[in-house]
Amino acid sequence: MLKPFFIPQLITSLRFPVLAKVAFVTAITLNLWVNPSLAGDPFRSSEPRKIGDRTEAAFKAIFQQGNYPAAADFLEKALSSEPDEPLAYAMKASLAYGNQDWASLNNYSRQTLETGQKLISSDPLRGNLYSAVGNFLEGAVIITREGTVNGASQAFSRLRKVYEYLGNAEAIAPNDPELNLIRGYMDLLLAVNLPFTSPDQAIERLEKNAAPGYLVDRGIALAYRDLKKYPQALDYVNRALKTTADNPEIYYLKAQILQAQGRNEKSQNLIKEAIANFDKALTKNSQLPASLVKQIEYERKQATQRLQNL
Repeated sequence: MLKPFFIPQLITSLRFPVLAKVAFVTAITLNLWVNPSLAGDPFRSSEPRKIGDRTEAAFKAIFQQGNYPAAADFLEKALSSEPDEPLAYAMKASLAYGNQDWASLNNYSRQTLETGQKLISSDPLRGNLYSAVGNFLEGAVIITREGTVNGASQAFSRLRKVYEYLGNAEAIAPNDPELNLIRGYMDLLLAVNLPFTSPDQAIERLEKNAAPGYLVDRGIALAYRDLKKYPQALDYVNRALKTTADNPEIYYLKAQILQAQGRNEKSQNLIKEAIANFDKALTKNSQLPASLVKQIEYERKQATQRLQNL
């Protein structure tokens, strides 16, 4: 079963069932006011692509602000005004997962793939890229419907298509920041969970060629967290906080890292700091999915109990 993460829970885990989330992570948006000439493309400083304003606003609401109700409103408008943008359907699929709306998850995953394939003729780079994303999502749908054991064969068949489309995109523009963000997250996901792979190449890909920077920092923090390299994870999550300080999910990620490090080192101070960051995340619970709020509250309770036992 997919872990409660997808896009609404980017921070919660970095395991295979979370595959669908990786795709959305790449949809991050820079503030429209930072560089109006590149509005609509948060990735490229040259040859920018135009992403629909409402789709972009939804990305900003989620990844900069951690505001899911606002994102849902923008996406409803985006589907009618920007029907050819595959990212809008990918985001809708993620919200459907968070709401456990499996029919909508299936529908929007399919539409992500379809719009990605249609885009190939006019924009081969992004068309192939989001054909990969669409297959990624459909693999997640299979795991959700069939379970990890029964659906593994079909899901990995989809994964082969993912890397086929990514290869096509990479042949067009190997240093493209949007491509490298998506590919970097996917590679990290596999490297963290498969013992015969190394995350070093994926981290290098993110650091050298991916954008925007705060999402790069966030992804590497997630990877180091799951690799149990907590000082490095803390360094990168602090970098992400410098540019997304209003996003409660980043405080949640920092709390997870601190709690894990405090448990390993049996440190009351680290556990206390973790609780403080859980509390910061919960100050904006009204803008987070209910399932994510419940998970944060559960992990905070665990941290409190651990502090009492130290």
